Amino acid sequence: MAKQVLVVAAHPDDEILGLGGTIARHVAEGDRVTTVIIADNGTARYEDDTINSVRQNAYEAAHRLGVEKVLFAGFADQKLDTLPILEITQWIEKVVKDIQPQIIYTHHRGDMNRDHQIVQEATLTAARPYSTPYVERILCYETPSSTEWAGSYPEKQFIPNLYVDITPYLEQKLYAMSAYATELGTFPHPRSLEALRIRAMHWGSAIAAGAAEPFFLVREIQR
Repeated sequence: MAKQVLVVAAHPDDEILGLGGTIARHVAEGDRVTTVIIADNGTARYEDDTINSVRQNAYEAAHRLGVEKVLFAGFADQKLDTLPILEITQWIEKVVKDIQPQIIYTHHRGDMNRDHQIVQEATLTAARPYSTPYVERILCYETPSSTEWAGSYPEKQFIPNLYVDITPYLEQKLYAMSAYATELGTFPHPRSLEALRIRAMHWGSAIAAGAAEPFFLVREIQR
């Protein structure tokens, strides 16, 4: 049976970096995917005159993966910690109630990027069991150039306990990522296409697959 899948990302491109291949696989298997981007507005990462172009990049990347819908919260980049977290939580909560997803993906709490941490906390709060009984699974993804730079503190380590074989979808992930031309780095930057390919192959080797994406399973409910 087809699933409703919700991907919650702090910034445009996080959704492709973390799980572009998995999104493509969901779509290929008949699932309906919605991505939401929380902080895409001005300040540290985006100049005012590039906001619209970055949003267009997000739409194009989604189109290349077959994503059904892209939603933008419009909060300011790198300023989520200046807002009451309730405001962010309530925005995500409304989306969750509208879509009623069975599967939710969000950031890992140990990421170096503060926006990622806040989005993860807000997402888990918005998807608490008694409020969203239809949510069956919540997973956290890694974000290259953030997750691995958080330091080797035990509480910040990304230790995956679930892997998705994306071997048939790796090229589609890279094609989607190429829509974010302004966000790409030059190898060996972790946001380069070459580094993303190597990373997927590394995780694939952990499960005897050509390419994979890793996740931390927060909660799974079997009814």
